[in-house]
Amino acid sequence: MKRTDHGLTWLPFLPQPPVHTLKTPRDMARAELDQARELLSGRQVDIDVNPDLGDGFTLTQDGAIVHLCGGESGVLYGAYRLLMALKARQELPLGSHAPYYALRMLNCWDNAEGTIERGYSGRSLFFEDGHLDYDPVRMRQLGRMLASVGINVLCINNVNVHNPAHKLIEEEWLPQLSDLASIFRPFGVRMMLSIDYAHPLRHGLDTADPLDARVAAWWQERADIVYRYVPDLAGFLVKADSEHRPGPFTYGRTHADGANMLARALAPHGGRLIWRCFVYNCLQDWRDTVTDRPMAAYQHYAHLDGQFEDNVILQIKNGPFDFQVREPVSPLFYAMPKTNLALEVQLAQEYTGQQIDIYAMGPMWKEIFDDLPPQRVMAMAAVSNLGRDANYTGHPFAAVNLFAYGMTAWDPSTDPAALIRLWCRLTYDLEQAQEGALHALLMGSRRVYEKYTAPLGLCWMVNPHGHYGPSPSGYEYALWGTYHKANRDAVGVDRTEKNGTGMTRQYPEPLRSLYENLDTCPDLLKLFFHRLRYDYVMADGRTLIQRIYDDHFEGYDETEALAQTLRALDLPSPDREVALERMDLQLKNAREWRDVTNTFFYRLSGAKDAKGRRIYD
Repeated sequence: MKRTDHGLTWLPFLPQPPVHTLKTPRDMARAELDQARELLSGRQVDIDVNPDLGDGFTLTQDGAIVHLCGGESGVLYGAYRLLMALKARQELPLGSHAPYYALRMLNCWDNAEGTIERGYSGRSLFFEDGHLDYDPVRMRQLGRMLASVGINVLCINNVNVHNPAHKLIEEEWLPQLSDLASIFRPFGVRMMLSIDYAHPLRHGLDTADPLDARVAAWWQERADIVYRYVPDLAGFLVKADSEHRPGPFTYGRTHADGANMLARALAPHGGRLIWRCFVYNCLQDWRDTVTDRPMAAYQHYAHLDGQFEDNVILQIKNGPFDFQVREPVSPLFYAMPKTNLALEVQLAQEYTGQQIDIYAMGPMWKEIFDDLPPQRVMAMAAVSNLGRDANYTGHPFAAVNLFAYGMTAWDPSTDPAALIRLWCRLTYDLEQAQEGALHALLMGSRRVYEKYTAPLGLCWMVNPHGHYGPSPSGYEYALWGTYHKANRDAVGVDRTEKNGTGMTRQYPEPLRSLYENLDTCPDLLKLFFHRLRYDYVMADGRTLIQRIYDDHFEGYDETEALAQTLRALDLPSPDREVALERMDLQLKNAREWRDVTNTFFYRLSGAKDAKGRRIYD
């Protein structure tokens, strides 16, 4: 087998329709079905559009006739689900289907010069040399990939808006942006733009105060101009008052003041204002024992519940820290029942192997959804793992995360094991034993990575800035509030109400008591919520230090087992060569994490490994 069509998609079995001639998702659905006659095996598919169904669809069958009824975009989603089921040799997805989240967003952190912040798949698909610069063929392929899993919003520029990306909402670039939007429109994918909160200062105003009428008028005029070029723009995405980005705090205003002013400018056009809640003190003194960074989002936003306009959505990272290997669900999700919320996850593997190490995210998301309060989240967003590499995602297996994200945003109750198996079958179509081996490899990859990296809920033991590889004290005395406070006796931050920072107070019952009580706090979060002595005896009888040693040794050994499995897989070129090359790097990384972390704790604690394995002095 040899991969073609720029390497990686999960739709290699579908011939590419002449998408540049198609104008609507309905047209695209018909073209996809016409191109797939062989796969349909004599079935006839009738399409009926009911605008009331929106993104939803219904599939019924009467003999050899399949009836597909859906909204304008829904019929396209239904066509892809039908064709994927046929290719995967699964039962047809008969019945009614509608997405759980109305907005299923992909946030790209691409910069206008062509770089990508936290990008691990090559340069930007959208920009180069300070300009919009893209391959229309690849844009159509990308639109097809996103639509096939139900992603319906694409934000192409970094939330940290760097010059000249400001021009995306100025008339110099808007004609090109309009052309790009027209490429994605037949796939039901609407564009979104990250904006700079202080943009009015570039246009003659001396303030960006959200309560200044001149500022509100400027943004209203700007929104009117943008929507003339892109009438179906989903809205604006904003990172404000975070990591040196400008925001309403500069003017003594609240984030509700800032978000509502922008939302009112978008409202006449049906646009949404997505406001990120990643706000904390990024200049913390490590000697400050009161400030606790993971408490920041709750402290900034919980008291504002109910004060936001109806078209404002607060976008909250899944955990209270920053996409770490293991975190609890952010307590802010439980604190704002009167506010529209979005869940933000990170496909870009910043802290989870950087698309070198294998890390399938589906099982992690399942844990998040199990803890999320029902009916409080209306949208989902993911930080993109895409780039200009031939296979789009750097590591060929990283595509499973984009695939699973779209399917999960459509239906969070979907079993991640089933999604990963479906991706394996659609992408490679291996014989049964090999498919089972690849599936097992991917399903176990998250836990393997966690074992050889961060122990029991500890965070930030990575190399500063780059965030790949171990540096147990790399952030310990830095400005970012990322401390584990390991010394010769103990490790971890006490976040209990009784003796610590009080973070457990931010959770409702029963989570508050679960995390507060050392005996009930899950082992994998113990060092997130508690400070423990190395000789603390865990429920399985091992001491804390022995558990740390065991996890790291096991993590490396299990990585070697992953490598053996990978070498035996009959993957096509170039996926096989790329995966094996990156596995060699993963083995080196796992070894480094094992030895550096174990040695770090051995030198602090003086405790020997009970199993006599090599730890360096």
